[in-house]
Amino acid sequence: MVVSVLEEMRIKDLGVIGDAVVELSTGFTAVTGETGAGKTMVVTSLGLLLGGRADAGYVRAGAASAVVEGRVAVDPDGPAARRAADAGAELDDGALLISRTVSAEGRSRAHVGGRSVPAGLLAELGEELVAVHGQTDQQGLLRPARQREALDRYAGDAVAVPLAAYRATHRRLREVDTTLAELTTRARERAQEADLLRFGLDEIAAAAPRAGEDTDLAAEAARLGHAESLASAAALAHGALAGDPADPEGVDAGTLVAGAHRALSAVSAHDTVLAALADRLGEVGILLADIAQELAGYADGLEADPLRLAAVEERRAALAHLVRKYADPAAAGEDGAAAVLAWAERGATRLAELDGDDDRVGELTALRDSLRADLTASARDLTAARAEAAERFADAVTEELAHLAMPHARVQVDVRQTDAAPGDDPAGVIDLDGRAVTFGPHGADDVELLLAPHPGAPARPIAKGASGGELSRVMLAVEVVFAGTAPVPTYLFDEVDAGVGGKAAVEVGRRLAKLAETAQVVVVTHLPQVAAFADRHLVVEKTSDGSVTRSGVRTVHGEGRVRELSRMLAGQEDSRLARAHAEELLATAARLGRE
Repeated sequence: MVVSVLEEMRIKDLGVIGDAVVELSTGFTAVTGETGAGKTMVVTSLGLLLGGRADAGYVRAGAASAVVEGRVAVDPDGPAARRAADAGAELDDGALLISRTVSAEGRSRAHVGGRSVPAGLLAELGEELVAVHGQTDQQGLLRPARQREALDRYAGDAVAVPLAAYRATHRRLREVDTTLAELTTRARERAQEADLLRFGLDEIAAAAPRAGEDTDLAAEAARLGHAESLASAAALAHGALAGDPADPEGVDAGTLVAGAHRALSAVSAHDTVLAALADRLGEVGILLADIAQELAGYADGLEADPLRLAAVEERRAALAHLVRKYADPAAAGEDGAAAVLAWAERGATRLAELDGDDDRVGELTALRDSLRADLTASARDLTAARAEAAERFADAVTEELAHLAMPHARVQVDVRQTDAAPGDDPAGVIDLDGRAVTFGPHGADDVELLLAPHPGAPARPIAKGASGGELSRVMLAVEVVFAGTAPVPTYLFDEVDAGVGGKAAVEVGRRLAKLAETAQVVVVTHLPQVAAFADRHLVVEKTSDGSVTRSGVRTVHGEGRVRELSRMLAGQEDSRLARAHAEELLATAARLGRE
């Protein structure tokens, strides 16, 4: 079942096409038409929808712009829908609406799900939705990275399992390498930081401050600095409360309160209010006596001590020095000593970390060596799995090519490693069976598809060893081999049958139909043998109205399809022999398609 399907495209003022709607469906769709009618514009239109380069030359002469719109049914939970949703696009009844406009000046605009988006997003969606194989659009599988991905996908779990183990080890190794590099490159900085911390901690330890000490010293300094005035004030207050022995006639507060208390107590039995007041005066008298006694003791114990004052000021200066150097101004507040102690605690923790870095370097180095050994083993397993899959893959593609008019062609899949050069980063090199080779996140292997088109010809990269038509057939063979495991649900082939005829053309059509069993396949073809296998047949027609040539697209079936195949066979739609041949082709395709 095909989850994502390109349902429809509307093409307006693109090349020779004035206004056409291309209705597509699941299975195999063939696009045919006379030479110059605009069949290739179907491929060009899809290329624009997939983020291809905009060219003012695509715009039909006299038009202000060319517009291509597409409707793609997508899996709401699939990667294409998620990418679109990330850009703010919305699905329309389970379908994604995509449009691309190219102005006559070459400017381009793209929209997905009603939102304006960069053309790059269309390219990202295209990688998830459609694989284009045309005369000049084979770049996907021509890239070595894509060829490696293709081989890995073909191999299945045989490669996926060791590749997952390799990637996990590689990721961990990169993390360890990064940490080690940071520790070693910052060794001098860390040593300097540790020296500064040790000096500060030693200085604080020598001073031995205690929390709240600076507050206590400030209070003591104030008391010692004003000892005489404090003693005089205490004596005066004591005399006012308890009397002065040197002045027997003087009146003190204690005597007055005692007299008032006696006066009220004498009559308190007659009035509860006065009784209460008498009690309160009694309490006042006791309180005054206590205060007077404490003032006497305070005055006796207070004396000026210049030496102690000097010692206090010296200690305060030492603490102030520590506060300026180490305390966080925002955190110190009034308790600077506490802030200094907090710095010392943090500094001791950091110093322990720095002192432990040497041990950590040793541990990480041992871990790195262990991880590199594990990575080497995983890389060796991965290479073996890819080499085994490469033989099977090459044989399968070669067998398909034998049915596509390339009976003597031979495909090889070269799995090789790149030897390390003297200037390569050692962190990216491993010893693989006695060879120093480079490696990356996908292993130590480079994968390349090679093609020998005929006996005696050297096997060369497919980009260099095949013509345009041969390359399309190689791509078709690869996709047929991949059928059911490919990551994209739609394939578009342009001129895949170039240079093919007769029985080979029938086989091309048969294999396209086979691929269409698991994917949506759209083929632009000039061969009736290929078109006969299609589940849906579209014809691009060209009409002339004066000086302007316009093309449209219509679906043919039944009698209309027989007439189109007759035209393709003999150039004559009403030829009796051509019609008989066309009907025979349709019957043959139906029979072979069921086999």
